[in-house]
Amino acid sequence: QDQLVESGGGSVEAGGSLRLSCAAFGNTYSRNCMGWFRQAPGSEREGVATIYTSGGITYYADSVKGRFTISRDNAKNTVYLQMRSLKPEDTAMYYCAADLSARGYCSLSAPMYKYWGQGTQVTVSS
Repeated sequence: QDQLVESGGGSVEAGGSLRLSCAAFGNTYSRNCMGWFRQAPGSEREGVATIYTSGGITYYADSVKGRFTISRDNAKNTVYLQMRSLKPEDTAMYYCAADLSARGYCSLSAPMYKYWGQGTQVTVSS
């Protein structure tokens, strides 16, 4: 069954850390681009970090650079998002996504991604 399953969300205080995991099943693990996106209530879904899984090249939104790290384990078909120095504005539902197309660049734009997980909630309190 083709699906992406996120885990690792939770509630933390500002300054804390969380590590999200995204396990890909079926044909959803992309050898091109995998990414993490987030959506807060009343806001559009925004790209957080993406990774070219074959080469390891990463891309980050300016708001998370230096605090978040995306990585992958191709043997486990899993992508991770290590989040440090969390801020209240990081509070959102976090989604994993896969782009199976070979675009030469891992976009931070949500419409470019075909497969999506159900999301995991991250809440950061001040």
